[in-house]
Amino acid sequence: MAAESARDVVSRIRSGWHVFVHGASATPTPLLDALAERTDLENVTLYHLHTAGRCAFADAEHEGRFRSVSLFVGPALRDPVAEGRADFVPVFLSEIPDLFLSGRIRLDAALLQLSPPNRHGHCTLGTSVDAAMAAVVSARMLLAEINDQMPRTLGHSVVPLDRVAAFVRTNRPLAEHIAAPPDTVEAHIGELIADLVEDGSCLQLGIGAIPDAVLARLGRKHELGVHTEMFSDGLVPLIEGGVVTNSKKKVHAGRTVTSFVTGSRRLFDFVDDNQAVEFHPCDRTNDTALIAKNDRVVALNSALQIDLSGQVCADSLGHRVYSGIGGQMDFIRGAARSFEGKPIIALPSTAAHGTVSRIVMELTPGAGVVTTRGHVRWVVTEYGAVNLHGKTLRERGEALISVAHPDFRTDLRAQLQRVRHFPMSS
Repeated sequence: MAAESARDVVSRIRSGWHVFVHGASATPTPLLDALAERTDLENVTLYHLHTAGRCAFADAEHEGRFRSVSLFVGPALRDPVAEGRADFVPVFLSEIPDLFLSGRIRLDAALLQLSPPNRHGHCTLGTSVDAAMAAVVSARMLLAEINDQMPRTLGHSVVPLDRVAAFVRTNRPLAEHIAAPPDTVEAHIGELIADLVEDGSCLQLGIGAIPDAVLARLGRKHELGVHTEMFSDGLVPLIEGGVVTNSKKKVHAGRTVTSFVTGSRRLFDFVDDNQAVEFHPCDRTNDTALIAKNDRVVALNSALQIDLSGQVCADSLGHRVYSGIGGQMDFIRGAARSFEGKPIIALPSTAAHGTVSRIVMELTPGAGVVTTRGHVRWVVTEYGAVNLHGKTLRERGEALISVAHPDFRTDLRAQLQRVRHFPMSS
């Protein structure tokens, strides 16, 4: 099979089709750009998680021709979703593959970015297996960008070249995500969380300044494991330094398990053909029962806002969708069921340069509850770490106020007393 131009590859897509788009660092940008140039299409629905870079298909000028449906909203789709030009599906990351496999969402085609084929004729999904493998299995047609710079990843990541109907061959750098260094607040949160990590713990950590701050402080721990939906650069030194050995894990012992990675070229080079790192679809990495089989699972997730009963909003700013449910609940529940596990919600105590408390009496109208108050356990801000499990409404309200910013504590106490009708502890 010979390579074609991106324009020729996407010429196979027809009006009315449902198309999966590979995401994160595996976003097939040349194919998406070529698709957006087509003016002969109508009512093409594109299903995807967060994509990297500009998404021309979501521009206002293409309304009626392309309809974006995010299963997790990335930065480029926040405005289109807010303006009604694109849609969003609230769904657990663990349940996305079944939407495709069951036929609930029919896929006519999948646009993928693949690593080059090996001598056996096998490509891989590279940096993002997540829901892409389900799309590979269920889509009628696979159209691909085969990028010489896409790492070959191991695990459940193989896509036989003979399954691909057409492809364009590229040699371009992958989209990188370089996190800003943690500020003072994020660094202190990282210290508090690192203190909660025991030797032999199994980690789930995402991307961002707080996870990086935690990872930077785990150098003296021993025999840590990793079973996560994603990881970034901060984990690599711990693996290379022998801190992460995966020797205590009961599921995929000896191997770091992930669903996708995003970060720098160093990270992409690290996972390339690395037999100690396994990529699996997100219905496996995020399987709550599977997560719980490992002991001492420490699951770190973020929040935009948390109310005094413990309800966690992590996907929206009021009615404005900011991200998605993702895997937060999968890992919060899995860690809670793990022997000596610690599900953690971490957030700075304030937003908007200290003018707004993230810990509130009630969530902003329209805010989505990602983690319920029945599931939340550890909450960490720069002012401390509290465990809400088993606490009454009064006790958890007082605990959360204790880790709120001091400037807001008096008002929060007054609101809690007024709403719950009980005297506050002195």
